[in-house]
Amino acid sequence: MPARGAVTRSTLRQQIADALRDEVLAGRLQPGCEFTVKQIAEQYGVSATPVREALFDLSAQGLLESDQHRGFRVHQFTVADYRAMVEARTLVIDGVIRDVFRDQSPSPERQSKYREALVSVHRRAEEATRAARGGDLDILIGYDLRFWRELGALTGNAYISDFLHRLRVQAWMFAVPYLRGDADARDWLWKGHADLVAAVADRDREALRVVIDEYYSHARSWADRLVARGPARPGPEPQPPAADELAGPTHPGAA
Repeated sequence: MPARGAVTRSTLRQQIADALRDEVLAGRLQPGCEFTVKQIAEQYGVSATPVREALFDLSAQGLLESDQHRGFRVHQFTVADYRAMVEARTLVIDGVIRDVFRDQSPSPERQSKYREALVSVHRRAEEATRAARGGDLDILIGYDLRFWRELGALTGNAYISDFLHRLRVQAWMFAVPYLRGDADARDWLWKGHADLVAAVADRDREALRVVIDEYYSHARSWADRLVARGPARPGPEPQPPAADELAGPTHPGAA
């Protein structure tokens, strides 16, 4: 019984963290929004312990800031932060590229596992590309996060995969408030997922380099555009999510 209770609490903690992360990525909890453990616990009708644990988890991921006297606040990233995220991701992916081509004669078993993993990544890429072309931001975020998570997992290094995933979540967190209010947002959604998977599947070093360079250039150009336009207009004062959001991630593929 004690072990079963521990699993239940851990699951509730993760559900709360997932629900709040979805609210942030959807733009309903905007940068600077403040709330307390008590508010979230009352909103969901749960005890304070799993809520506190979930909020500290999100703080450790860089999504929230904790204040001893005021509770928690959604972190506000700057354009400089975003540029640094893109640069860090590019440097790590550059290392991943070298790793992909390090083993010039992989064993049949490794080739088989690699191909199986690519099937799932390819599906995520197709869905992400389709959502980007359609300008469907909510669908895109979920598939994009899952895409990069699974692509990073191809390295077999959990630390790299987690690092890339965390940076991607932070990048979306920064981008969402700008994209929601931009009539031209569809033009600025990156659509190179399928091209990237194709280059990895073909083990085409040059094609892979071209796609990564295009991604970096695209992100840098968008950051330049934000600086030229000035800060995004603040939206209405966001509220903590409703209790019925506790079901977990709402973005497709974001599990």
